[in-house]
Amino acid sequence: MTLMTKFLGAAAALALSAGAALAEPALIFDLGGKFDKSFNEAAHNGAQRWQAETGLNYNEIELQSEAQREQALRRFAESGANPVITMGFAMADPLASVAADYPDTKFVAIDVTWLDAPNIRQIGFAEHEGSYLVGMLAAMASKSNTVGFIGGMDIPLIRHFGCGYAQGVKAVNPDATVIANMTGTTPAAWNDPVKGSELTKAQISQGADVVYAAAGGTGVGVLQTAADEGILSIGVDSNQNYLHPGKVLTSMLKRVDNAVYEAMKAGEDVETGVFVLGLAEDGVGYALDENNAPLVTDEMKAMVDEARQKIIDGQLEVVSYYANDSCPALDF
Repeated sequence: MTLMTKFLGAAAALALSAGAALAEPALIFDLGGKFDKSFNEAAHNGAQRWQAETGLNYNEIELQSEAQREQALRRFAESGANPVITMGFAMADPLASVAADYPDTKFVAIDVTWLDAPNIRQIGFAEHEGSYLVGMLAAMASKSNTVGFIGGMDIPLIRHFGCGYAQGVKAVNPDATVIANMTGTTPAAWNDPVKGSELTKAQISQGADVVYAAAGGTGVGVLQTAADEGILSIGVDSNQNYLHPGKVLTSMLKRVDNAVYEAMKAGEDVETGVFVLGLAEDGVGYALDENNAPLVTDEMKAMVDEARQKIIDGQLEVVSYYANDSCPALDF
């Protein structure tokens, strides 16, 4: 950070810098904070990678309330930030209200794919494909034939995760039981590790010995309790294997970090439109590293990698919850 930026602020420094041609990007984190060890933190990691490679600055804000969503969008657009990157489906309505007022600003919306605006890059992920793969691993690792899924806020996006997971479980073991719970129906469900812990214990009491958390910061409580109680867990979005080495079976990677990095790299020239990133685009996947290597055998990996390739080749279809607002393998 230059002294000019430090004392005058990013926008003023930009305006006063001789020949400054590049606007600084901005990143708006969703509720839960940038160090949620999951969705937001993946975005943070992507931004940090861009900054480390370029030596350039970016602006950011960690939202504390719903009311700040539109305020943050307008503040960054007014300051000349470009592109303005937003995290989470809840930014859709604010973006719909704001984007048209700043036609020269590019917006990048992570987890939003349904807006009609020429200046927004909308990025979705085929979470059901990655979740299918970790579901397969869960079924292979389970000794009780009962596995769990704990979602954050009860919205179609999270049911999309759970539906893919259940299909992967059933593909390996048609007789397996999948227990599913959601943390809540408000945005607070993304950051309630205590409730995550309670739900994990409830699922363990029903026989679950592998639990997949797709719940943002709430998932930290799920993974902690799973480790404490001696069962396996599955992380989400970021690679969470390191949180409890040898006790996290794997993590369903949602490459938000790459999406943010690429948007910042493109800058004002970022391409707008709707983009969905699945297995074929390396937008989703599963994590293997030294922390979970003892838990995933060569046979398990081979089965999952075969399924991955079949999905990419179109030989295996994972049903999307969005198709009919229902799931063939799980009743929510």
